[in-house]
Amino acid sequence: MGGSRFSKGPKSDQVMELLPFCSIFLFTLLASSVSEARNVGVNYGRVANNLPPATKVVALLKSNGIGHVKLYDADPSVLRALAGSGIKVVVSVPNELLASVAARPGFAQQWVQRNVAAYYPSTKIHAIAVGNEVFVFPRNNITNFLVPAMQNVHAALVRLGLDADVKISSPIALTALQNSYPSSAGSFRPELVETVIRPMLEFLRQTGSYLMINAYPFFAYEANSDVISLDYALFRPNSGVVDAGNGLKYYNLFDAQIDAVFAAMSALKYDDIKIVVSETGWPSKGDTKETGAAAENAAAYNGNLIRRILSGNGGTPLRPQADIDVYLFALFNENQKFGPASERNYGLFYPDEGKVYDVEFSLGGGGGGGLRWEEDGGRPSPSNSTSAPPAAEGAGGTVRASSTGETWCVANAVVGKARLQAALDFACGEGGADCRYIQPGAACFEPNTVEAHASYAFNSYYQKQGRAGGSCYFGGGAYIVSQSPSKYPIPTLSTVQISPLLGFGFNRRSGFFPLYGFG
Repeated sequence: MGGSRFSKGPKSDQVMELLPFCSIFLFTLLASSVSEARNVGVNYGRVANNLPPATKVVALLKSNGIGHVKLYDADPSVLRALAGSGIKVVVSVPNELLASVAARPGFAQQWVQRNVAAYYPSTKIHAIAVGNEVFVFPRNNITNFLVPAMQNVHAALVRLGLDADVKISSPIALTALQNSYPSSAGSFRPELVETVIRPMLEFLRQTGSYLMINAYPFFAYEANSDVISLDYALFRPNSGVVDAGNGLKYYNLFDAQIDAVFAAMSALKYDDIKIVVSETGWPSKGDTKETGAAAENAAAYNGNLIRRILSGNGGTPLRPQADIDVYLFALFNENQKFGPASERNYGLFYPDEGKVYDVEFSLGGGGGGGLRWEEDGGRPSPSNSTSAPPAAEGAGGTVRASSTGETWCVANAVVGKARLQAALDFACGEGGADCRYIQPGAACFEPNTVEAHASYAFNSYYQKQGRAGGSCYFGGGAYIVSQSPSKYPIPTLSTVQISPLLGFGFNRRSGFFPLYGFG
């Protein structure tokens, strides 16, 4: 099967009548399948005494295709090492400086001059994180300094002519939420709303910035493993969870957490603010009581999340078209961090630069490429493996729900024709998709491209599988969309009598422990 293996043939009158539909619909799917992929970066923490020098770290980032990095300070040696690398950088104003930055505009100006302007643009600083998880401790004495500090840093950027290129935000933990379950009921803690949340969101809106969120499904799973499926936490195939408030179905805990924040912002009328996930990750090791802390789970979580974001499928059920960038925590295991063992084992790399587990930051790498990981860390559990094709091992059910609940599976051209062809061969062969209408001379043979035929076959397979979680993956070569094809001339059983053949669906860190049940 596939575009390169078909030859053109004559078309009957009936086929010619169907051709406009197939061409329009499949070209539409193609357009959606190459939607812009977002970015996956890493947090470069340095609470350790055995890390390599910054110059070697930059080389490590580049060799692994990591193009975005977030720092917890603005260390001169790191910023100098990043100069000329092309890596985009987030620098941070530490919490201990918030009072001074808020109270003294001159101090803020000096900080920006020394830590941003002195290195820009050779070092591609594109954002400043002002503080970090300021609201975690209710009785801290710095919450009231946050927005004034952000305003003073922004004013300094304006004076230096950098405000258009460098955005300001502040990472918040999910402890800022009063309610998080179901996601549709998400709301901020009332004591924070008027004092800091609303002013901060207004600042973000006025400056064209975004809200930074630190989200850790690991903590929710660890605390509630008796009711939360590990597959649900790791983006693996699962039966999903329906939000009783709005009827949307969730196939992973990450989406549920992010949508709780979107809902909280919506309740305050800030639907237009974007989200960047400034921290997320999964520990490769933990104490005995830290359920789920294991290398295979860390590989599955991070690997599946990377693949999803880079495939241009970063939206959530509540915000299907959301462009969400993600920063993984963390680059290295950090041996001087306090707390349980997991705190010292979030790294993708050991201090000697060896990989803790094998995860790639690109799609379609060499040698068959794509994301891969050791110890079968990304494979679905046996209980779910029958719902996904062999090519979909490790997939998580990522569903973008339309207003009617209908979804379709389309080809993701970013993975390349070779991988699409292999997935197409599976779908039309062992997978059992009905591919008669993309054969030479058939109604949907044109456009004769592997991408168009793959979209047809993938969707046929997906619909035949009942849109089960993991049935729209195909080794990263497909993803789910909720844009209904109803705007196009879709045939129905009453008009064409082939809809069953088409298969289209016509008719650490956050301290946040939401309880998500499972069907």
